[in-house]
Amino acid sequence: MTDLKGLKPAADCRWDAVALGEVMLRLDPCEGRIRTARSFQVWEGGGEYNVARGLRKTFGLRTSVVTALPRTETGALVEDLILQGGVDTSHILWREADGVGRNTRVGLNFTERGFGVRGALGCSDRANSSASQIRPDEVDWDALFGSEGVRWLHTGGIFAALSEATAETTLAAIRAAKRHGVVVSYDLNYRASLWSSHPDPDAARRVNREIAGLVDVLVGDEYAYASCLGIETADRRADPADSRPFDALVARLAKELPKVQVFAATLRDPVSASVNRWGGVLWLGGERYATPVSEVAVLDRVGGGDGFVSGLAWAFMSGLGPQAAVDFGTAHGAIAMTTPGDNAMTSLAEVQGRVEGKGAAAVR
Repeated sequence: MTDLKGLKPAADCRWDAVALGEVMLRLDPCEGRIRTARSFQVWEGGGEYNVARGLRKTFGLRTSVVTALPRTETGALVEDLILQGGVDTSHILWREADGVGRNTRVGLNFTERGFGVRGALGCSDRANSSASQIRPDEVDWDALFGSEGVRWLHTGGIFAALSEATAETTLAAIRAAKRHGVVVSYDLNYRASLWSSHPDPDAARRVNREIAGLVDVLVGDEYAYASCLGIETADRRADPADSRPFDALVARLAKELPKVQVFAATLRDPVSASVNRWGGVLWLGGERYATPVSEVAVLDRVGGGDGFVSGLAWAFMSGLGPQAAVDFGTAHGAIAMTTPGDNAMTSLAEVQGRVEGKGAAAVR
């Protein structure tokens, strides 16, 4: 079995995993549309945080989040939702707010689930958010990764794209984590809307290239690699769930990014907003590991990729190896898309059942 190298023993660390990123309020019109909604369901969410929450709620690991919130009622709401998710809040940076959101605020994300021919739709309202103002020197990284001890750090391209300060913070956190022997995963998670408003037009490629050269686990599809790393890829394939053309790309990246141990990706082909062909693939030590691609009924597609990362990280931290990592990641991501909100409402036993091929018959 090929294992992920460098994982610390759990007994040596206070935290199994720490996430660095923004936690927003997600406002969900449920079956309706944002433009005609009269009420919203409220969830917490964020591409990086979702991984820590999945590792805690589904897999029972000890997790914390490094983020920032304003001292307002909406900031308190986000904190309460994080606590409900079981994620530690001791590393939250609290900002004094001016009362109207000019200096700092909670980021909002309005998200439609989509249905049938109508695709999911996200509409962000996050300028001047507390997390977008995090600076590298605000966190004692050596205390976190050294004195407290962390096995796995997860962060991603959404947080890095929020501002020049968050890009610098991401790099500072990763460098400190590597000094202390922490495994680092990074989800490229490219969002054109974020990088297009960045002060540096070439920042996406420059920042992500530097980050990718430092991490152990890199997650992204062809589009993300092309946009973030400047990798030329073929035109969009007839079958987006076919990973074979991706193999040559990974072989090239393995030479260019020798510190990356794992390249991982979800395979998603949206037949409609309600049905996706779904699978996963990863490469470790020159070997390819994958799951079959199958149709998954989708209630809410948001968070499927984050569920994939948390299942993958849990399997590696549990010493189960790369095939189990892609199996559990794919299964957890699939279940995450059957429930509302960004995160899976599931258990390890339920994920294990899907990995083992158990059907959807009622459990009585």
